[in-house]
Amino acid sequence: MRSRLARLRRMMREKGIPALAVLDLRNVRYLTGFTGSAGACVVTAKAAVFITDFRYRAQAAREVDRAFRYGEHRGALPGLTEEARRLRLKRLAFEESHLSYGDFRRLRKLAKGVRLSPASALVEELRLRKEEPEVRLLRRGARVNGKALAETLRAIRPGAREREIALALETAMRDLGASGPSFGTIVASGPRSALPHGVASDRKIRRGDLITIDYGAVVGGYHADTTRVVSLGKPSRKGEAVYRIVLEAQEAAVEAVAPGVPASEVDAVARKIIERAGYGKAFGHGTGHGVGLDIHEGPRLAPGSRDVLDPGMVVTIEPGIYLPGWGGVRIEDMVLVTGKGKEVLTRPISKELVVL
Repeated sequence: MRSRLARLRRMMREKGIPALAVLDLRNVRYLTGFTGSAGACVVTAKAAVFITDFRYRAQAAREVDRAFRYGEHRGALPGLTEEARRLRLKRLAFEESHLSYGDFRRLRKLAKGVRLSPASALVEELRLRKEEPEVRLLRRGARVNGKALAETLRAIRPGAREREIALALETAMRDLGASGPSFGTIVASGPRSALPHGVASDRKIRRGDLITIDYGAVVGGYHADTTRVVSLGKPSRKGEAVYRIVLEAQEAAVEAVAPGVPASEVDAVARKIIERAGYGKAFGHGTGHGVGLDIHEGPRLAPGSRDVLDPGMVVTIEPGIYLPGWGGVRIEDMVLVTGKGKEVLTRPISKELVVL
């Protein structure tokens, strides 16, 4: 934790920021270790203060790194104001993406005499490159994903509802050590698989359906993410053909991952294959994104992205083809960028089209 605080202070110094209010709970957790649901912190060149309320006193004592002084207040904004006065701050930067306009007006009223200024994504920039303990948690999440899917496949049968499959998958992940799912589990069958975010519904699965399963386990606060497609019975020729196109695009994009490669180039590799097959307009999202304390974080693997892949980044590679009225296919792996290339964290989960 202290190395993270040191890196944040170095970044603040480079950007001319004397004091920063950290408001996003994931950023607070990254810096302090606190896993509760109410907290903030103030960081200056020499001071670091963690702010929460009475409910989290005991939890903070167990979790918060000793580099942070404990400050107990009735709410984050009054706490930030009081600590700013205690530190005699004249200027306080805040995370502009994590403070509503209403809360900003309230903070401005409370913090009279302190000049407030917006700061953008400082802690998120630190979070881009994972440390080894973070990578270990993501590896564990990937293993949970693989085992949970293997256990859940037996529940997929004609007449089973998508929601039943999602529940079985989430239960298996918890039984294997996950604290919960990374997001609302996607089980999209038949024509519903044309919905990129087709969260599980009451639709009954039918023989001949392609079923997209996009899911993830949270382990130690870190979000794993995997997508696989299964077929209930022999798929149609079109289903097999679309699957092969997406698989080719996905594997080519995984192969393109390496340190120093622009994220937009990885996207272009997948996109060109899908476009060449005549389905360019059916692939309307980016090829991937970073994962970590958030399910969606930087870098962004998409057209126009200015991000460049660095060692320690963990990204998803997930191209897809979506055809309304027919269905869709998406295949997704988690990939760690290493000093020499890449490591596919979800490799043990087969990408061959599983026919049940």
